Amino acid sequence: MRRSPRYGSGVRNPANAAMAAVTVFALCSGAWLLRNGAETHAPPQPSAAQARAGQDGRAREQAAVPALPPSPPDRIRIPAIRVDAPLTGLGLTRTGSLDVPPAARKNLAGWYEAGTTPGEKGTAIVAGHVDNAEGPAVFYALGALAKGSTIEVDRRDGSVAVFTVDAVEVYAAKDFPDEKVYGAAHRPELRLITCGGGYSRGTGYQGNVVVFAHLTGSR
Repeated sequence: MRRSPRYGSGVRNPANAAMAAVTVFALCSGAWLLRNGAETHAPPQPSAAQARAGQDGRAREQAAVPALPPSPPDRIRIPAIRVDAPLTGLGLTRTGSLDVPPAARKNLAGWYEAGTTPGEKGTAIVAGHVDNAEGPAVFYALGALAKGSTIEVDRRDGSVAVFTVDAVEVYAAKDFPDEKVYGAAHRPELRLITCGGGYSRGTGYQGNVVVFAHLTGSR
């Protein structure tokens, strides 16, 4: 269940030009669903209405605000789905896949610290569990997020990067669009990723929910 997306110039550290997608078993096992039944506890999934519509690249660039300087993120807030969680840095495992936050800390998300920091030019990546053995985790409701929703990221330099959601999509693991999700961006963009899609008791979740957002302000 591991794939190798290509980053390009959106990654600040060229030594990390490739990493595996977060469709890893550690993030997507669905232990809570196994114990309690997928039919009654499946997390919300995005509707087709929340998918990214065709959009002219020039219009997207004009809609962007100036990038912020690099600064590690410390906290993420998504008021629409009541997320208010600390962030931890994530690296790569020995096999080249993105590491994941400790499953026991269900209100903890992680950001890929070898890449772009949220708010600076490029594509920043934040991942979180959808559930753990005890119940829903930090990104359980990510699939219920709608276009236009606000995401705030507290940064270590004291600033707050404010993002607006452009789309919320779900992909099967075998069709995960590496370049679309992880590729370089010419403005400050953010991706939030958790598990989703179909569910199998044998292998867990079969895909990922991905939120696409771009910087629209700061304070």
